[in-house]
Amino acid sequence: MADNVTSLVESLAAGRSLSADEYERLVAARTPALAAELAGRAREACERVYGDAVFARALIEVSNVCRNDCYYCGIRRSNRDCARYRMSAEQVMACAQEAWRAGFRTFVLQGGESPVLTDAWLCSLVRDLKAAFPGCAVTLSVGERSRDSYRRLREAGADRYLLRHETATPAHYRQLHPAPMSFDARMACLRNLRALGYAVGVGFMVGSPFQTPARIAADLKFMEQFKPEMCGIGPFVPHHGTPFANEEGGTVELTCYLLSLIRLMRPAVLLPATTALEALAPDGREKGILAGANVVMPNVSPPELQGDYALYDGKPCSSAGAARKWADLAAKLVSLGRRLVVDRGDPRASSS
Repeated sequence: MADNVTSLVESLAAGRSLSADEYERLVAARTPALAAELAGRAREACERVYGDAVFARALIEVSNVCRNDCYYCGIRRSNRDCARYRMSAEQVMACAQEAWRAGFRTFVLQGGESPVLTDAWLCSLVRDLKAAFPGCAVTLSVGERSRDSYRRLREAGADRYLLRHETATPAHYRQLHPAPMSFDARMACLRNLRALGYAVGVGFMVGSPFQTPARIAADLKFMEQFKPEMCGIGPFVPHHGTPFANEEGGTVELTCYLLSLIRLMRPAVLLPATTALEALAPDGREKGILAGANVVMPNVSPPELQGDYALYDGKPCSSAGAARKWADLAAKLVSLGRRLVVDRGDPRASSS
């Protein structure tokens, strides 16, 4: 590595902080050799906090009804070819039961942003999950809601909330979303979630349209300052039913490089190897783990619905049961020197 890049890496590893300009220089300086160096350091940083543990989340896609029209998303309101659904509470509980028996101790309820996911329905579901599976963690990912809604869900027992910030650059946010959506509203939601005591997850698409190294650097600086407990990044993969259908997608390589930078910045962050990595490469999830990720989120939704929750083209779907998915993941992780654990995988304080 060039001396100036080496100095930046050392500064990040030691101080967990760089300026936005320095982050931009690191993003622009990516080479295979630098990526390999960062990945090794990221794995070591993760091991100092979590050992060889990898945490599993059971992903349940409860509804694909969405009122938003985000330019990148396959379940956007304007996609008339999307077969809409909302799972019943009984279906969700059945998925959770199967996942619990397999070893999953965290349930992630993900859905489009829509009035069909009422506070009453979600609160009842969270309470039922907590009662049926003592000690479980419940993570919600159901978009922008009012502070009162977030408060009610928290009081019902929700532990964590995933809300990707998408971009830390307001102008970029406007290029990715229609006028009714706003950067300021997204940031207000994240502040509300933090104030209400959730473990908060942020994130962005790598390689999204109009993204630049400077905008990625702004994302990294935002995450450094916000200090999320979780961070979900994955490559942008176009969907044929969106305005970005013909845009160039992101790459596994840049995504993994950024995973390593995030791990060095936040050694204790819960960092998924996302499904979108697997959409671009059969071993994409494994590459994410080797780059510093320590969370996997297999989809345990009913097989007949998985194809309808298509945020992007080529989304991996599987009819395998939760137990088979657990066993397959555990076997793959062993070969990477990692261990799939029966654990909620709560955020931890970073070791020095």
